[in-house]
Amino acid sequence: MKKLSILLSLTVLTFSCKQYTKPADRKSTTKKEHSLTSDFDTATIKKHLYTLASDDMQGRATGTPGIEKAAQYIENEFKKIGLSYYDTLTSYRQNFEERNIKMFNVVGVLEGKSKKDEYVIVSAHYDHLEMLKEGEGDRIYNGANDDASGVTGVIALAEYFKNKGTNERSIVFVCFTAEEMGLIGSKYFGKGINANKFVAGINLELIGKEPKTGPKTAWLTGFDRSDFGKIIQKNLEGTGYKLYPDPYPKYNLFFRSDNASLARLGVPSHTFSTTPIDTDPDYHKVTDEAETLDVNVLTETIKAVAIGTSSIINGKDTPTRVTIK
Repeated sequence: MKKLSILLSLTVLTFSCKQYTKPADRKSTTKKEHSLTSDFDTATIKKHLYTLASDDMQGRATGTPGIEKAAQYIENEFKKIGLSYYDTLTSYRQNFEERNIKMFNVVGVLEGKSKKDEYVIVSAHYDHLEMLKEGEGDRIYNGANDDASGVTGVIALAEYFKNKGTNERSIVFVCFTAEEMGLIGSKYFGKGINANKFVAGINLELIGKEPKTGPKTAWLTGFDRSDFGKIIQKNLEGTGYKLYPDPYPKYNLFFRSDNASLARLGVPSHTFSTTPIDTDPDYHKVTDEAETLDVNVLTETIKAVAIGTSSIINGKDTPTRVTIK
């Protein structure tokens, strides 16, 4: 998440935190409630989370050996899934340099069918914070919830949509770097796109804890800025899972995660989250470790995103564009 001034003494309340292959639609269901649990493997999701948030990654700070290890893990997963390279790239890395630091987004694509020149982006940031340079005890900012949880979602959704193979639109899966330094990775990505071809942005951040809205719920930033959230709500009817508007409007979270970089270009790009940020004791702390997350919450949220976005992925619904004033 993007670094912000400290809003609370204990908890910082913020987010700063072109081509292809194949994806998904949900089989039709009756109106009665159906389970979200059959399409994703909880053990695999746990493996992704615990690997990305391990001490071996040393906090995944941009420009460090730890983020290199994280990038390699994501690349290997994209390769196993069968994602294609983006645009003119010759690997999954989108390399660039900023602040004299060599950086790279990790990008893979599933090509669409009838609307392959229309893109939906599914994203999260894979960077976090540097280790404490001195002191006793735990000095590693593992960044499990922020944002290994979101990256886990990106990988899981890539596999899900690839296996489904029914997407009409192309899906661009991106793990952004340097979000914690000011959304640098997503801003760089945004500079190189034709925003008119991007119909939606689905950003995942802090999705591993039960929110204040209760079990089987998530919340969405910028809910009133497009009809994206209403489309998700409609698709989730009958699942027992609910999506709510951001319950923290005064903190302006819509602009504090990577969705903002595309939203400023007019793309209806929003961030999903579940974490009760007003009471989370682990945000930007060394205590943000995988063991503090609920893997079942993480799994259910990823599944809900898959179902909720299905009509956008499959070309049926197109969210209204965003106007930033």
